[in-house]
Amino acid sequence: MKFIDTLLLAFRTVKSNRLRTGLTVTIIAFGIMALVGIITAIKAMNQKFSESFSSMGANGFTIRFKERNMNFGGGRGDDLAVSKKGKKEKQSNLNKVITREQAEYFISHYHFPGAVSGISVFGGRSNILSFNDKKTSPNVVLMGGDENYLNLNAYKVLYGRNFTAGEVRDAQNFCILGFDVAKSFFGEGMDKGINTTVRVNNIPYRVLGILEGKGSTFGFSRDNMVITGYPNWARNFGNSGTSYVIAVKVNDLKQLDAAMGEAESLFRPIRKNGITEASNFAMDRSDSAVQTAMNVLRYIRWAAIVIGIITLLGAAIGLMNIMLVSVSERTKEVGLIKAIGGKKQSVKTQFLLEAIIISVLGALLGILLGVIVGNLFSLVLQTGFVVPWDWVAYGIVICTIVGLAAGIYPAVKAGRLNPIEALRYE
Repeated sequence: MKFIDTLLLAFRTVKSNRLRTGLTVTIIAFGIMALVGIITAIKAMNQKFSESFSSMGANGFTIRFKERNMNFGGGRGDDLAVSKKGKKEKQSNLNKVITREQAEYFISHYHFPGAVSGISVFGGRSNILSFNDKKTSPNVVLMGGDENYLNLNAYKVLYGRNFTAGEVRDAQNFCILGFDVAKSFFGEGMDKGINTTVRVNNIPYRVLGILEGKGSTFGFSRDNMVITGYPNWARNFGNSGTSYVIAVKVNDLKQLDAAMGEAESLFRPIRKNGITEASNFAMDRSDSAVQTAMNVLRYIRWAAIVIGIITLLGAAIGLMNIMLVSVSERTKEVGLIKAIGGKKQSVKTQFLLEAIIISVLGALLGILLGVIVGNLFSLVLQTGFVVPWDWVAYGIVICTIVGLAAGIYPAVKAGRLNPIEALRYE
């Protein structure tokens, strides 16, 4: 019997036992659905993380003050502790904010080739903006920045323009509105909002620009914000306990470590750190947060793989049991095939192909369901349609292996049947 004939016969046998085939396919499909669905959701989360934390790109870093709880070692009453790098760390020197003067001195003296640097300050999340008779909820984020803030944080101007260096330096009452705020005030005609006057916490500001929308990250809108110059923020809203943040972006990722090293060597004297003391400020690569998130997702992926394998192991056992029952039910059929000249190898191949066909059908159904379920999660995160093509291939291969493993023993058992005894089987 030719292989194609054996394959067609296996297809007909699988098709004739629809209930049994359907149940087995469903069991395998759920295992693959769990695996592919979780992997698809993880890919959607990876995509969201990459979008959310790429605000400065991978070639940037920030400098911020170091909180006291970031200290390592030492008792509560100790004035000195030891950092991870083995340097002495004054606890009294921790929690000291980065002042505006320190940030400005750094910016004026940091001249790394091709680097763009800027100053920003966080003005809180409970601000109210008003325009004519319209008013926002008290949840607008207020940011103070310089003329490089938009570039360093990957914001693009939709209408109007950015601040100039002179406008920032002169602390004029100019602002740039986030997309959500502008839309709530001006609707679809947002371009008409340029050069109008809005009130930020009851202080009038002239609108210079409106930003393109960036969407939300895990429920937090990046468009519900207003930006003004940091000197203006300091004059109208600032206090002595505010810490400024310095952001730096370099042209080439390969230069990032060198740029961070030069920044640290410049900023340590500004922060009055001794030679033997650890730095009392923190430097964060812009890709550190996304790398941490990716590592967490990697553990989730391994958990998904383990869950999928356990489910498929159960499916393989069920498939083997069903194939053994099939051998028992078709004993006379096997005996008849052998009696008219059918070879042992043909019988084994037929049963093996039946197991593989059922497994592959389960894989295809499971992959389809997994991609759909995973992309329901991507809809929640507002990312694009995701298909884990590598795991689509892996799923088919894994299920083929499962079919082989589950079908070998029943196929061998069927091939060993004695035709005379098989024909007399009741």
